[in-house]
Amino acid sequence: MGCLALNASYEPLTLVPTRRAIRLVLDRKAEILEVDGGRRFHSERASVPCPTVIRLVRYVHVPRRYRRQVTNTFLFARDDYACQYCGRHRSRLRGRQFLTRDHILPRSRGGANSWDNVVTACSSCNNRKGDRTPEEAGLRLLSVPEEPDYVHLVWAVRRVTPIQARWIGRFYGDDAVALLRFREETTPGEDVRVVG
Repeated sequence: MGCLALNASYEPLTLVPTRRAIRLVLDRKAEILEVDGGRRFHSERASVPCPTVIRLVRYVHVPRRYRRQVTNTFLFARDDYACQYCGRHRSRLRGRQFLTRDHILPRSRGGANSWDNVVTACSSCNNRKGDRTPEEAGLRLLSVPEEPDYVHLVWAVRRVTPIQARWIGRFYGDDAVALLRFREETTPGEDVRVVG
């Protein structure tokens, strides 16, 4: 597990490696809010508890209109690691089957690489669809693709502890954490997003 880094305003920013978090604390750029009681880091002259949540001392500006590019990591998380044509989860794919990015309107026909034009597809369905629209290939989308909200986009692919989830909930509200927990409970397989 990494350490949850909060902005000076307590806005959750990201998960950082524990060693990076300790460096920020030692450089007085951050303060520790929560620790892992069973772990400590020792040097020749000091002993520092293992942080699980830190808060930056100075505010870091994060643009509100920031739009995340479509990456397979976030696309697969948005679609719950399941093919949007046949519904198979990645844990049910066998042999040479795997998840792919499919453009609903193929790029060769003017389709954009945007959230509303891409879906997760298993390699079998993507090959079947080829350079056609789903309708032309006799396929039906299981959901309407759209850009995920910021909380889901940022936190759905990260593993957070119950303590870290509580801090995320303090800023975004309990509904955001409940959404992430609901998505995890309804996603089969080994994909643990929120621990606890």
